[in-house]
Amino acid sequence: MGAISSRENMRGGLPKRNQARSLRRNMTDAERVLWRELRRNGLGWRFRRQFPIPPYIVDFACLEARLVIEADGGQHNRPGDHDHRDADLRAHGWRVLRFWNIEILENRGGVLERIAEALGPWPSVYPHPNPPPQAGEGVSDCRPGTPSSPLAGKR
Repeated sequence: MGAISSRENMRGGLPKRNQARSLRRNMTDAERVLWRELRRNGLGWRFRRQFPIPPYIVDFACLEARLVIEADGGQHNRPGDHDHRDADLRAHGWRVLRFWNIEILENRGGVLERIAEALGPWPSVYPHPNPPPQAGEGVSDCRPGTPSSPLAGKR
C-alpha cells in the first residue's frame, strides 16, 4: 500500500476528494452561475469550488483571503446546520458568506459586490512592512578607502 501525502490527509483523504469531485460534476444552477464569475480570477482572487475543509466540503473557497462562499438552497435542511458549520469554520480562521440560490440567480451583481467587499484589495497593494531601499538609497560603497566604507582609513 502506498503512503498517503500530508496534503491528502489534510483535505480528508480519498473519500472526501471523491465526494468533492462528485459535487463538482453536479453543481446547482446557482453554483454554476457563481462559478462562472469567480473562476479564472474574475474578482482578482483565485477560488476553488467544492473544496474540502474537513469535515466539510464548501461550495467555494479563496485560500489567500480565507473566505468561504456558500450557495444555499434546500440541501442543508436541518435547523442549526449553518450556524454550527459556520462557527466551526470561523474557529479555524475562515470567514463565511452565505447566499440563497435565488439571490445568486436574480441579483448576481449585488452578490458579486458583497463578495468583492469581503475580499478587499489584493494584498500586493498593501505596502511591505520592511521595503527594500530604493535604488541608490542605503547602499554604501564598501571599497576600502571610500569615506562611507566601514574600512575607511584602514589599509
